[in-house]
Amino acid sequence: MFLDLNISKTMRSGKREFTLKLNYTSSSNRLVVLGPSGSGKSLLLQMIGGLLTPDSGYLKLAGRTLFDHQQKINLTPQQRDMAFLFQSYALFPHLTVRQNVAFSLRRGLFNPSNKIANKVVDRWIENFGLEQVQYQRPHELSGGQRQRTALARALVTEPRALLLDEPFSALDPDLRVHMRKELRELQERLAVPLILITHDVEDVKAFSEDTLCLKDGQLDVARQQVIKAEKLELPPATEPHRQPEAVLG
Repeated sequence: MFLDLNISKTMRSGKREFTLKLNYTSSSNRLVVLGPSGSGKSLLLQMIGGLLTPDSGYLKLAGRTLFDHQQKINLTPQQRDMAFLFQSYALFPHLTVRQNVAFSLRRGLFNPSNKIANKVVDRWIENFGLEQVQYQRPHELSGGQRQRTALARALVTEPRALLLDEPFSALDPDLRVHMRKELRELQERLAVPLILITHDVEDVKAFSEDTLCLKDGQLDVARQQVIKAEKLELPPATEPHRQPEAVLG
């Protein structure tokens, strides 16, 4: 079983209160969490990654217990060894592409050198077609290049799973289609488990082997049934190929 969870979390802000209560299992290596804003998607992703602690229950990934309230188990984000790709990409603006990718491999308190010699960094820069822009800074990159830089930085440490927070929402429609295909091919080639949260059903069509539908902090049973009844077929993954920069954005 890839993901097995039974968790509850209540968030309070002034007089407002929101509770996420979810019991779900999935055997898929590619899970899409679908729901509108305020449904609890980001809370769920943060609890899986260890950035937020559930109030009760348990959470397991690939048979490994990440959190268990009764057994007093709560692995830190570092112990969980997962990679996040945030909606904003969270690239370091003062570092080049190469330094951003190498950042997760650094030792000590200092930023990696702009001319760091590292075969692992070289491989990921090549995998994402970033050779020509590796000495540029984030503000000099296109939207697609920024996303590929963030993905390379996330995957350079070979994490147990990749957690994606609305990864395509900041891209224009044409680039969105291209990056969905590119990311899906990469995930299949690397066989890294992926959990993606989104409000866009097009992401379900592009990625989902299994879809978890959320609404108001609970499983949206009605929408879950509609998604399963439609049996959305995934398009075939294409072989990786370089696109002209004009196409990549």
